[in-house]
Amino acid sequence: MGKKSENAKNPRSDVPEDQTLESSPPEVGGEGNAEPQADELSRLKDQLLRQAAEYDNYRKRTAKERMELVPGAIAKTVAEFLPVIDNIERAFAAECSDANYKKGIEMIYASFLETLKNLGVEEIVEEDFNPAVHQAVQHVESEDLESGKVARIFQKGYKIGNRVIRFAMVAIVK
Repeated sequence: MGKKSENAKNPRSDVPEDQTLESSPPEVGGEGNAEPQADELSRLKDQLLRQAAEYDNYRKRTAKERMELVPGAIAKTVAEFLPVIDNIERAFAAECSDANYKKGIEMIYASFLETLKNLGVEEIVEEDFNPAVHQAVQHVESEDLESGKVARIFQKGYKIGNRVIRFAMVAIVK
């Protein structure tokens, strides 16, 4: 029975024998611990500020990346529709005796151009040859135009802001 009385006196087996329940716990807020607590508090505050700054930088970086992706996605989508615009222009230019059919094609074309305008898409309309927006596919001689001018447009070019979606295919004067 000697063991039961010892366990009753010291119910936790991990507590040393000489320390009993009646002994006082170590001081938490005593004078000897004030400086280590202040250091720990300062370290935790610094860690929290660093994490907040990292999160803020992450949030700003992802917002910037998202803003850079939007024009690229719009440009890629619009580029897929440009052949449709070309076909509508060909249908509009074709001879047709049915006035209602011609008016319908015109309305579709106008609607398409309005949609592109709302997306920020602009047609490239420069008279001087500019290799940044034009693709020269032919050189021609002309008495009416001076050298370096666009003589004929084979395929319209489009851009969003400064980003070229499709280069204009042109003939230029020698």
